[in-house]
Order: sequence, then structure tokens, then C-alpha cells
Amino acid sequence: MGISQKKVALITGASSPSDIGAAICRKLATQGVDIFFTNWKSESGWSENFKKEIIGLGVQCESIEIDLSDANAAYNVLDAVSSKFGSPSILVNNAAYSTSGGYMELDAQTLDDHYVVNMRSTFLLCVEFARRFEKSNLQSGRIINLTSGQDLGPMPAELAYVATKGAISAFTRSLSTELAPIGITVNAVNPGPTDSTWMTDEIREYLLPKFKMGRIGKPEDAARMIAFLASDEAEWITGQIIHSEGGFNRG
Repeated sequence: MGISQKKVALITGASSPSDIGAAICRKLATQGVDIFFTNWKSESGWSENFKKEIIGLGVQCESIEIDLSDANAAYNVLDAVSSKFGSPSILVNNAAYSTSGGYMELDAQTLDDHYVVNMRSTFLLCVEFARRFEKSNLQSGRIINLTSGQDLGPMPAELAYVATKGAISAFTRSLSTELAPIGITVNAVNPGPTDSTWMTDEIREYLLPKFKMGRIGKPEDAARMIAFLASDEAEWITGQIIHSEGGFNRG
């Protein structure tokens, strides 16, 4: 698997050394891709230390701390990338907002809080990325969105989250058709339950028997799939929602 020419990737939602966003940055950097990541409310000094780690892999790396719920966030992020590296050819929409809540708790504010990050920022980043790509000299682009397997089975007490993540799947399929003629593939990845920043020992104990391969998913598992979709070998794959869950059994 390879990246045939120097590329720049924008990855949203890398705010911890153990999250999926950080794993994606590391994996793409090992393939010679320059990295620009967004973070929000990360530990003091973490982003600078992480940039040094990525630069140590032999690529360039920059970042921006930004609240993706801001209506202008997508444009500001892409402006920042362009000012540092020029036009990106890879966009990974990894950032997400999630709070638990079933039908008794669901209200307008909860829906809005999920919508502005999970849907609005993702959708605006996608389309602005594509508009700028079309004006560049780039020949091949990749958009990879993160979903959560919400269409494979119920996720009780996650109503706002599953609704907004489900919209990403629908958007991905339709956008892929529009962007295929200009050389951009658009796919989504559901990494399944991943042992990143949210799992407790109690959750791990509950989930482990459902993974018939004997372990819970790791951020690196998601990063490998995303790196493949960003590679030249994946140029014929578009409009797909890929469930890369290690055989996770919802039963």
C-alpha cells in the first residue's frame, strides 16, 4: 500500500495520545503524508508534544485548537491548512460530540449540540474541501468520515448521537456520486467499539465477550483501515460505509 506523491491530510479530533484521531495521524505520517490535525480542550501542552512526535516520523505537522461547533470552523480550519501546507488531498472527519440520553432526556439543545459538530461541521468540511480541491492542481482526493455502526443495531440511550451519525452515512453516499467526476472518493468507516478515551474497566468487561477474535478494537485498527482508504490502492472504492469491527457481535 502506498502514497505515490507527497500529500497533506487534515484530520479532525486528535486531542489525546490514545484516541483514534492520534492513531490516524501516526499511521498516515508513516506513509509520508504531512499532517494537520484539529484538537479541542486537550491537555496542556499535548498538541505541541504530539506535533514533535509526528515530525519525528519524517513529515511536517501543524495543528489548530478549534471548536468545531462554530459556524465558520470548517472554513477557518481549511484556511489554516492551506496557509501552512497548501491544499490538502485527504480529509478525515473523525471529531464527534456525544452525550448519553434516551427519550426522557432528549430536547432541542441536546439535538443542536450533536448536530453542529457531528453533522454541520462534517458536511461543511467535506464540501469546502471539495470546492478548494477542484481549484487546485491535485488529481486525486480522499474524504473519509467516521460513523458508529448505528444502522447495524440499536444503540439505546444514544438517540441524538445515532441520529446525527446516521446522517453522515447518508451524506457520504450521495456526496460520493457528486465528487467522483472530480477525482475525490468519499467513504465512511465504522470502527466498532474502540478502546480509546471513553472505555472503563466495566465497559471492557462487558464488551470483550462480544469480540470473537479475543480482544477489543484498538485505535490502530481504525487507523489502518483509514490509511488504506487514503492510499492510491483505494482509488476504486467510493460511496461505501465500511464496518471494520473485528467480528463484533451485537447479539
